[in-house]
Amino acid sequence: MTEPGIAQLKSTLRADLHTSMLARDQVRTATLRMALTAVTNEEVSGKTARELSDDEVLKVLTKEAKKRREAAEAYIEAKRPELAAKEEAERVILEAYLPAQLSDEELQALVAQAISETGATGMPQMGLVMKAATALVAGRAEGGRVAAIVKASLSAR
Repeated sequence: MTEPGIAQLKSTLRADLHTSMLARDQVRTATLRMALTAVTNEEVSGKTARELSDDEVLKVLTKEAKKRREAAEAYIEAKRPELAAKEEAERVILEAYLPAQLSDEELQALVAQAISETGATGMPQMGLVMKAATALVAGRAEGGRVAAIVKASLSAR
């Protein structure tokens, strides 16, 4: 059913958009339209237009979900719960397309693996460990969480 040359995830987003439009689910429709627009913007950014792979589409969706979480937090601080609820609803829809997030224990185990693979002995090798850990995590945890655990692990050495 997928169109040739189009990432499977992008096709799923399009199909789900069509379904949500038929169901008149306004929040889901608006969120999926926004997500597909972000994917299209990423495809046409740079020197030449290109089709994104599923991994690249996941990165775009992760970035959009993070924006929604941060916006919801800002609205809560500004005492605007109705706007925070809207952002939170959009984030939940986007996260349904993302892989399950790693627990702190799983993330710490992957960081420990990255440290042992790189042979890092302290903070000067943080960049090296981050590169290895990011590859192991593969989008299942936000960069900030990974960096915090890498920093704590390297500081303890």
